[in-house]
Formats: sequence, structure tokens, C-alpha cells
Amino acid sequence: MRAIAFIFATFVSLLLSTIPGDAEPLSRDDLSAFVRAPFSIGEALNDKGVYSLLNSGGAEAGYVFETEPLAPLPGFSGAPINVLVVLDLEGKFLDVQLINHNEPIFVSGLGEAPFRKFFEQYGGLSISDSIVVGTPYGEGASGSSLVYLDGVTKATASVRIAHESVMGAALAVAREKMQGIATSPPAYPDPEYSETLTWDDLVSQGIATRKQMTNAEINALFAGTRWADDDPEATDYPDETYLDLWIVDLGPQSIARAALSDDTYEELQRFMEISDNDEPLLLIETARHGLVSEDFVRNTSPDWLSAEQDGLPVALRDADLFVELADGAPDGTAMILRTDRRLGFDPSREWTLNVLAVREHGVFQPEIGSVTIEVAHSTPDRFFTRPVQIKPAPPWLEALRNRQTDMIVLAVFLTGLIAVLLFKQSTLAALPRFTPVRLAILAVVTCFIGWWGQGQLSIVTVIGTLRAAVEGGSFAFLLYDPFSLLIWAVAIAGFVAWGRGLFCGWLCPFGALQEFAHHLGRLLRVPQIDVPAAWDNRLKYLKYVVLAGLIAIAFIAPDQVDKAAEVEPFKTAITTFFVREWYYVAYAVFWLVLGMVMFKGFCRYVCPLGAVMAIGGLLRGRDWIARREECGSPCQLCRVKCQYGAIKRTGEIQYSECFQCLDCVTIHDDPKQCVPLILKERGNRQKVAAE
Repeated sequence: MRAIAFIFATFVSLLLSTIPGDAEPLSRDDLSAFVRAPFSIGEALNDKGVYSLLNSGGAEAGYVFETEPLAPLPGFSGAPINVLVVLDLEGKFLDVQLINHNEPIFVSGLGEAPFRKFFEQYGGLSISDSIVVGTPYGEGASGSSLVYLDGVTKATASVRIAHESVMGAALAVAREKMQGIATSPPAYPDPEYSETLTWDDLVSQGIATRKQMTNAEINALFAGTRWADDDPEATDYPDETYLDLWIVDLGPQSIARAALSDDTYEELQRFMEISDNDEPLLLIETARHGLVSEDFVRNTSPDWLSAEQDGLPVALRDADLFVELADGAPDGTAMILRTDRRLGFDPSREWTLNVLAVREHGVFQPEIGSVTIEVAHSTPDRFFTRPVQIKPAPPWLEALRNRQTDMIVLAVFLTGLIAVLLFKQSTLAALPRFTPVRLAILAVVTCFIGWWGQGQLSIVTVIGTLRAAVEGGSFAFLLYDPFSLLIWAVAIAGFVAWGRGLFCGWLCPFGALQEFAHHLGRLLRVPQIDVPAAWDNRLKYLKYVVLAGLIAIAFIAPDQVDKAAEVEPFKTAITTFFVREWYYVAYAVFWLVLGMVMFKGFCRYVCPLGAVMAIGGLLRGRDWIARREECGSPCQLCRVKCQYGAIKRTGEIQYSECFQCLDCVTIHDDPKQCVPLILKERGNRQKVAAE
């Protein structure tokens, strides 16, 4: 076995030269096939597959990208899950689609339909939402700011990895291309904060922003254009004021009271009760520019005014309120505009109001020209509060919470099993009804660990881990399935104490099914196939060949590894309850039927996971099965009874093939079965008789 381990390690090292490079982003044409009308793909924005999204009119409407180049988190096959993401300019998901993946559970187990349906849940959500996969945890969770996505039964770990890929890629694009998109909820006026203010206080503290421009300054902006001389008043009176604009954020109640009359304040509060997501903005203009043109229609967007924050547009709309100002406020044209905080506007940060100065050239068919006057405004932070954003727990913790009951039951079961095998092994093996007890334990393994808990370990995890190690990837995918991870931890720890026997003999659901098939065959008196010793020794090496082949495929043709891994019937028999295409079911049933006539043939000869367990068993630090000098010579009873062929003629235990069935322990400790003990007892009786 040590020679096999050396060959195995050497084989893996030779494969390093065949590792494929990082996946290239899809071409523009390939990616455009996923974009749905009326949108289309624009120009590439970087070398990581991020493209601009164009609407039907050809204007920029957002961003299109795939997740693999930006957030290549490995799935359970070791390959990333690649997803198309379409974001609008405000950071909302317009579309999320699966491009490709190699997740074993979806490739040929559950099928891709539930996986594709999972991504449909993103539509309308924002990257600023706290999105998690799972269900609300704990009391009051339904009132939290978390947004929950429904997972996929039996594949929660895979969809968690996919979700992390989507959010990781989306936030990467937001940081690079959408600086104005806040990745946390915007601030809103603090209803608990109160401060007595006057208009003069608003001015002195900078709460009210003022922008003034003279006729000469506006003329300078139009200088050199055909509209330079189209405002005679500006030319004749250069020192007079052209624009005298005040900006006040009326969201905080203390500011609104200082700026508005009592009647207007009360009317605004009634308006805000109806539109509680709107931020009201007061504009006052006392000079000749005015705020809107003669063609302006109330309750629509102002034609001369626009706003932006962090380079992205902020939608403004007339609140259609009659405005009376407080005492001390400037006398002029006043209007209240509103903008929706849900669209990304954060009133606690600086934003810019753009004011158009418009002129006409010509009389019969005048040409319209304009220049933009920018006015920056900010309101002190003390008037606002920000929603307490519940930071999503790490994915591994969410996965653990969602399965906490199963994890507790599993931990209790494993603790009890290990304690018995470690300290009461002989007592267990000596039970008069040991076989029914063992089968009862295996029934728990099959039903709870296998069918209920979906804890069937697989070679897929081994290959994914190996690829991550060789390619420098992340092992985080292991944390998404804590139930299986606990079984892995116990199985690996068991290498030191028992070798492969703990998992293969006690914790493998499909192995348990094969054992049940064997007992059913015995009960039905089906003739048994006794593999000759020479062939038995040869066939046991087949599983190492299968393992080596799977590893080679994983590096040479990674897209085919999920199909190759179907050499394990685990997914069919355990994960999908035999609900699959007929040929997969036929393959799994074949091994179970064969198990009725050939004891655990798959486990002994073909199982690649068993080969991994056997190699891991080289860590075993003790010979835990007691032997006597007479074992092997002259006694061969244990070897004959061992259905795994794990005892040599010399009586030595071949631990790489031992499944810890404890049959030989039962014989070794039973004075009615163990030949040396029988002979010793017979000798003692003869000695007593002679005396």
C-alpha cells in the first residue's frame, strides 16, 4: 500500500503540467445571446468581460457581465459556476441567468431546471439589499432588512456558492463602474431628532445653500457662442443679479419647520405620510432666472433643473405643493421637488443641482442654447439616520444555522458511535444479537445521514479539493455543506484510529445499502459468488485505477468530470432516491442486485472514494484488531469468515481492505468460536481430569 501511495502522489505531480489556465471571458457575440430584448450589449468596459447595456434607443442603461472572470468561486466540481448578470445604472438586477456550471447535483441529478429557477429570484433586487440564501432565522427575523432567496432542496450548498459569485461580481462592477451606487441603504431623516431653528440659523450653519450669479457671469458662460448677444438685459445691466438660488432639504422636520409656514409644513407632513420614501427639496429663486420655463407642467420633472450624485443621475419631480415660506426667508419663486431615496439618493451626502440657463437665437425659427450652472448641496449628518443594516452572516454560518438541528443529531450519533467503537468495541462485538444491532445502526446511516441529511460523501468533493489545492483556489466551498463536512472530519480523524474502516464500514449510506442487499440475498437463499483469492487480490487494485482516471479527467478534461464521477452510484441511490434517467437507476440497481450474490462488490473493487479512504488509512497509528500467535497457523477461521478478504493467511489484518465489520473481533473474543480458546479450554479440562 505504501508503494501505491507513492505512485498515486507521483501521478498527481505529473498532472501539474496539464492544468488549464484561467477561463477567458465570453466573447461579445456569445454574451449577447443571453441578453434579452429590448436591451443589447454595447462596448466592452474592461478586459474582464464587463460590457455596457444599451436600451432600445441606444442609450446606456446599465452593465452586462459574467461572474466567472470577476468572482471565480469554485463549486463542488472544482470549477466555478458562471452566471450572466445584468444591472441597471442604479444597481438593480434586471436579469440573472445561468451560463454554465459543472455542479454534479444539477448536471444529472436534479437537472438544471431548479438551478435556473433559483436565479429568477434576483429580478428587481438591488446590490444594496442584504441578500441571503435560506429562511429567516430566529424570532423577529421577518422584520429584518435581510432579503431571503429560496434555496434548492438537496443542493443548498451549490446555490450558496452561486449566490456568492453573483454578489461578488456585482459588487466588483459597482466599485469600478458605479461609484455612485451605495452598497448600503441610504440615510433618511431621523424622526427622533429635534432642534429649534430659524431661517437665519439655516443660513449661518450652511444648511441652506445659496448660489448667486450676475448677468456678467452668465454672459461669460455664453461667450463665444451664437447666443452670446441674445440677452440684452444681461448686456445692459452686467452687475445685476441673474440667479439667486436657495436649496434646502426639507426631509428633516426641524429644517422644514424653519423654512416653511405652519400651513405649508402641515401639508408637507401629510404628503410625506403618503410618500414616505421621498426626500422633499425646497428651491427658492429671487432673481430673474426663475426655476422652470413657461411650458412647465406641475407634478412632472422640472425642465430647467436636474440633479446628480456621485456622477449618476437623481430623478427629480415636482411635489405639486403650494409653498408659503417662514418668516425671514427670502421672497421669491419657491417650489418643492421630490426624489425617491429607494433609487439610491442619499440625502446625507453631497449632491449637485444642475440649473440650465436657456437663450434663444433668431425670431421666426429660434435656435435654443443653454449652459449648465452647478450648485453643490449637503445637509449635516446630525439630521439623518441610517437603517441598521444587518450584515449577512458568513455563508458557512448561515448554512450551519439552517441545519443546526440535523447537526446536533449527527454530532450526538457520531459521538456515541465513536465512543462505542473506541472503548466498547469488544462488548459490542460480543452482543448475542450483534448483527441486528449493526444493521440498525446502518439503517440510521442510510435514512438519516443519507436520504434525510444528504451526507453521502463523494469522490467529487475529493477532486474539487485537489483542484483547489493544485490551482491555488479556495476551499470555501467545503463550508457550504457543514453536514457532510462533519462526516469528512470524523472519517479523516478515524484514519488514525481505524484506517478506512470507520467510514466504509459504519458511515457510508450506499455501503449500508449494499450490506442490506447481502443480508436480503442470504435470507432468500440466493447462491453466493465466491471470488477466488487470486482474482480478489487483483480486483482490489481496480479502484485505484478508477481513482487515477478520475483525477486525470479532472485536470485534462474538467468539463467531463461530472459525467465520469457517475461511476459512483451514490447520487442516484442516495441523493435523488432513484428518481433519475433509467440508465442511472439501472446502474445503481445493478450494484445492489450484485451485492445480493457478491458481498459489497462495488465497495471492494470499484469505489474510487474507497481508494481514497484506503490511502488515507496509511495514517493509522495502531493495530486495533487483537491477534494471537495461533491466528493464521494453525487457525484460519477469521480469514475464512472475513467476507472482505481483509485477513491474510498469516492471520495479519490487511487494514487497507478492512471495513470494521467486527466479525473477526466477535470470533476472537468468543470462547465457543475461537479455535485457540477452544483448544486452551479443552487442554485445561484434560489437565483437571488428569489431576
